[in-house]
Amino acid sequence: MFTENQIQELNEAFKEASPIDIIKKAFELNTKALVTTNFRPYEAAILHAVNSVEAKVPVVWCDTGYNTPQTYKHAEQVIKDLDLNVFLYVPKQTSSHRDVVMGIPSIDAPEHALFTEQVKLEPFRRAMEEHKPNVWFTNLRQGQTAFRNSIGIFSLSNDGVLKVSPFYYWSDEKLDRYLEENNLPNEFKYFDPTKALENRECGLHA
Repeated sequence: MFTENQIQELNEAFKEASPIDIIKKAFELNTKALVTTNFRPYEAAILHAVNSVEAKVPVVWCDTGYNTPQTYKHAEQVIKDLDLNVFLYVPKQTSSHRDVVMGIPSIDAPEHALFTEQVKLEPFRRAMEEHKPNVWFTNLRQGQTAFRNSIGIFSLSNDGVLKVSPFYYWSDEKLDRYLEENNLPNEFKYFDPTKALENRECGLHA
């Protein structure tokens, strides 16, 4: 278990470090790790970086069931090209069934919390309970949401897992270069049915 002081020290020590050095440090701290992805834009960077340090690290993909055809094609390509060790988690109800029951509720609809629980939070909790990681790699970045501006490279999840965001201070431009240099694809036709607004927190991280 990490203390807030230890987290602060790590953030100060690694503020200028490369993503690879941050990932290596995280594996030094604990090897029971996973990386989560939804194959949104720039996700290929975190998947490539973590996989290049530790091949076959578990990759948890919580698929809401509402991804675009482009995102599914992109996911298949990245999984194949990087030979990812993917564990797929999906909601217990199909999107077709849910469409009949509630559709995709607007952000202010009373059903929105239940919708988010069904398509995102429950599959994610199931994944974390099955894998029980001590280190959780994510592609959170500063500037995405107010909450994400506050956390730093290293942070603690609600249940005490060490959350590591190696590209935390990187801009889109820097990530564009990383993808280009490593011959990685990107995909922008991504749809998150729970967010409605781009700068709204999705619920997994806050």
